[in-house]
Amino acid sequence: MPLSELVMFKVKRAYPAAEPSDGYRVLVDRLWPRGVSKQRAKIDLWMKDVAPSDQLRKWFGHDPERWGEFQQCYRRELRDKTELLAELKKLERKHRTVTLVYSARDEDQNQAVVLRAVLSRKH
Repeated sequence: MPLSELVMFKVKRAYPAAEPSDGYRVLVDRLWPRGVSKQRAKIDLWMKDVAPSDQLRKWFGHDPERWGEFQQCYRRELRDKTELLAELKKLERKHRTVTLVYSARDEDQNQAVVLRAVLSRKH
């Protein structure tokens, strides 16, 4: 079986219970999820600096009409965060499964989705 089938990045909201299949859980939000205790969240690493800048996060405001532009802007921000991306790739190799945890309500249009796409192209 090729190595690429054995390692993966997943995305998951911070609010459902952590599961063993989540593997290593990395919070990729700049702010801690509202109403979630550290114990319940079971976060292995909080990587605030890989999250979108406050300015970009506030501008986006999870407005579906801004999703396309948000993705482009966040990808540009990630170009300056190569060390953090490399650290996430290293965690993926070590733990096999890394779940990028986020708190946004929208499961399809959030920074973890963009981050997973960027990381998945950098094998």
